[in-house]
Formats: sequence, C-alpha cells, structure tokens
Amino acid sequence: MLPLLPRSWRDSPTLAPFQSRIFAMIWSASLISNFGTLIQAVGASWMMTSIAPSADMVALVQASTTLPIMLLSLVSGATADIWDRRLVMLMAQGLMLVVAAVLTVIAYLGLITPWTLLALTFLLGCGIALYGPAWQSSVGEQVPRADLPSAVALNSLAFNIARTAGPAIGGVIVAKAGPPAAFLINGLSYLGLIIVLALWRRPRPAPFLPPENMFMAMGAGVRYARLSPDIRTVLIRGAVFGVLGSSIWALMPLIARDLIGGDAVTYGVLLGAFGSGAVLGALGSTSLRKRYTNEVIVRASTAAFGIGTVLTAVSSWHALSMVALMMGGASWVLALSTFNVTVQVSSPRWVVGRTVAIYQMVTFGGLSIGSWLSGIVASHLGLVICLVSSGTLMAISALLGRKLPLRQPEGLNLDPSRTWSSENRAQLDRLIDTGPVVVTVEYRIAAEDAEAFRLAMRELRRIRRRDGAKRWSLMQDMATPEIWIERYHSPNWIEHLRRHHRFTVSDREIERKVLDLHQADEPPHVRHLIERRTDEPVGERTATTDPHLPSGSVSLATGTEAEPG
Repeated sequence: MLPLLPRSWRDSPTLAPFQSRIFAMIWSASLISNFGTLIQAVGASWMMTSIAPSADMVALVQASTTLPIMLLSLVSGATADIWDRRLVMLMAQGLMLVVAAVLTVIAYLGLITPWTLLALTFLLGCGIALYGPAWQSSVGEQVPRADLPSAVALNSLAFNIARTAGPAIGGVIVAKAGPPAAFLINGLSYLGLIIVLALWRRPRPAPFLPPENMFMAMGAGVRYARLSPDIRTVLIRGAVFGVLGSSIWALMPLIARDLIGGDAVTYGVLLGAFGSGAVLGALGSTSLRKRYTNEVIVRASTAAFGIGTVLTAVSSWHALSMVALMMGGASWVLALSTFNVTVQVSSPRWVVGRTVAIYQMVTFGGLSIGSWLSGIVASHLGLVICLVSSGTLMAISALLGRKLPLRQPEGLNLDPSRTWSSENRAQLDRLIDTGPVVVTVEYRIAAEDAEAFRLAMRELRRIRRRDGAKRWSLMQDMATPEIWIERYHSPNWIEHLRRHHRFTVSDREIERKVLDLHQADEPPHVRHLIERRTDEPVGERTATTDPHLPSGSVSLATGTEAEPG
C-alpha cells in the first residue's frame, strides 16, 4: 500500500499499518474528513465571535462539540461492541452529512442564531460520539495486534496533518467566502469516508452466545473499566488532562483576536501551529515509546503542555505564540495517544469499544467542562489570568504520576484462555433458560499458606467480578480450617458462559498462583448449582466437565442452591 515511498519508509514500524489495505483506505478518507471537520470548526467559532462575541458564548462552541462525547460515549461504545462496527460508523457519518447540509443551508439563508449554531454543532458532536468508539475499536480488526500502537499514532497523525493546514485553509475560506462555505466543504468531506466504509467487507465471526442487551453491555463496560487498575488510572489522568488542557481549545479565537490582534486567518494559522506540533508528536511517538515508558512520556507531555499554555498567555508576539502552540500540540497528541493505546492494549476485544468509549467520555467530558469553566473565568478575570492559571495547574498535575503511574500493558495476552466447544453448545441448548447459577470452588490450603492464599484470591476476586461474577465470597470451614470455599453467582447460564469465556491468558497466570497453593492430588472441586423451585420436578443430574479449571474435574450441572450461613 506504500508503493510511492522509499523502501526504508515502507519497512518503518511507524508506517507498518499501511500494509493493510483497508486501514490505508480508511486512513486516507479520514484525512479528508478531518480537513472538513477543522474547516467547519473555524467557521463555527469565528461566526460566534460576530453574532455573540462574549467569551462564554465563544467557549460554548467547543463545549457543544465535546459535550456529546461525554454524554453518549458509553452508549456508543456498547453499540460498537454489540452491533456491526462498520454499520455504526456508516450511520454516524450519514448523520453528520445531514447536519452539515442543514447548517450550510441555514447559514446561507442568514437564519443562523447563536443557539441554532450551538444546537447544530451539538448534533455534529453526537455524530462524532457515535463514530469514535466504533472507529477506534475497529482498528484492531484492520491491522495485526503488534501494529496497533503505530496504527493509533497514525490515526492521530491523520487528524493532526489536517490540523496543521486545515484551520489556516478554513481561516482563508471564512475570510474570503464566509462561514457558510466552510460548512459546505465539511459536508462534502464526509462522502469519501462513507464510500470506503460501504465497500469494506468487515470479517464477522459467528457469535456463539446471543448479544448482550444495551443496559447489560453498558454495565459490563463500566464494571470492566472500574475493576481494571490500568484503565482506571488512565481515566483519572485523562480527565485531569482534559479539564486543564481545555482553555487553549476553547479560547483560541480570543487568543487570535485579543492577544495578537488578528483576524480569522490568524486564528487558522494559530490552530495550524498547534497541528504542526501535533504532527511532529505523532511521528515521533513510536520511537519515543521504544525509549521511554508510558509514564515518562505522559508526565513530560503534561508539563510541556502547561508551559506552552503559559507562554501563549503572556505572549503578544505572533512567532512566540506559534512556537508555544507547537509545543502544546506535540504534548497534546503524545499524551492522548499514549492514553488511547494503554486503554486499547489493556482491553480484550469483547469490551474494547466500551473501554475506549469510557476513556473518551471522561477525557472529552473533562474538555467540555473545562471549556465552559474557561469561558466563565475568562469573562470575569480576564483571558490572560485564565490561561496562566490553567497552564500552571496543568504543569503541576504532572506530579499525579507519582501517585497514579501508567503501566506498560503491551506484554499482556488478552486472548481468551478458554475456547468454545461442542460441550459448551450442548450446555447452552440444555440450560439456556436456567438461573441463577451459583459456583463454588473448594480449595485445600495449608495453614502456613493461608495469608498468601488470601492475597492471591483478592486478585482473582477482582477478575471474577470484572468479568461479571456477582456476590463473590470466600469462606473457611470452621471444623476443617484447611478447607476454603470460593462462591459467586451468575444471573443465568448464558451469563455464566459469557463470564467464563472472558477469562484471558494473562488472567490464567493469576489463577495459577492460587492453584499452586492448593494442597491435594486432585484439583479443587467445583460445583455449579442451579436454582430449582420447590414445585418444579428436578430432572436427571447431569455431569459436566469443569469449565473453570484446566483440569477438567467433574462437577454437578444441576442442584439446589443453599443459602450460606
């Protein structure tokens, strides 16, 4: 896919994802769409400075685009994991095309008002919110897993290439032809991506289990993110970065107009400087990740972004402002792409759409809230004070890495450790309507290993709950203290099988630590107890191989649940 590039470039790890035809096609079409999006953003922001020039209204243009990402990302992520991601992406692009057309017509007719503009940019944000999780989670289907970090960086590069020239082009278009022309170009830019997505024949594996409903899927995504330490750390760091980094985005039109004394072209040039820095950051991200840890990259990027914001605030010199914004752009893309890669590499395929969506929700939610706060602070205390304050706090927030450091999840093997079998199919057909299911696992632990066992079980408990187990408990036999019993529930047999097959190869290493402490010739005894009503005839007890431990010990598939204690 890179025949026009030198061979040394084609062999570069940074460009390896382009060897995938579909990735190259979507990337190219996205690049064009990104140009349209940024040209539209310049038109909307600059139009607001003329129809409602107060700082809080200008800042709301940015907030109206990012707010839907906070509100809708979780629904969008669940949709991306449940439905065909290609169709979700097509729906989102179609929505944005229609909204862009309406915005163009209203603007040309001179019927636009501040709140109409905000409402339509909000709808465009809804399209972005729907598209983002499906697109980002589909990257793992477009390239090999080893190329995923480079693919994420290249997607950031596509946006930032557009950011380099798009705002400047948008500024010229707005200055010469007015904001309606910018809106028209944005609408046309969606057509290429719609055509590419329509032609993509995405591989769809035949599902073994029926899909989750929307509420269960959203709950599973939140639960997975909450009980995954690596993802939870990214969410906290991303939210802080979004809130404190929002002032540059929200107040850029006012920086161009009030601090530098420019016009729409100046605004576009400043955004282009930010985008140029972001391109440099995206191009250097792969080599930086080979030399430095994720934490070092994010900590340095956070501090540099804060410094760049402060320099922008105190500078009235165009050249210095551009250098400061270039520093901010490089820091922005390095931090956010590192967050994004960490979330994707820390998530198995069944939930990656939801975890990416939750990451977007908190990061862009922080960006939206921060944009609103920036407008209020700038209106009451002044533009310079707002920028200096947010930049200083951003630089200080780099110290969060001492308390919540990012880990290196690239070595995790998140492939399922269990495989579907004909026996699973038979169990599902026979027990599909049964539930709830109670699982008990009986361990025999020596007294001297009891504390080590409890510590190991604490981590196994987190994994069980993360994958969907309910009411987990660990009990010790009072008469025979070396007997320990693990107990947890699933709402029905389908959810039991679903949880069972969410167990990954990396999780097996944690399970092995527990099994190594088990003192018996045979593996721990596992029972599966299915609730039966007292007025219901109980069928024949059916033995089934144990789906929880690699030993294949025999356990009971039906029985009567006994209340503990």
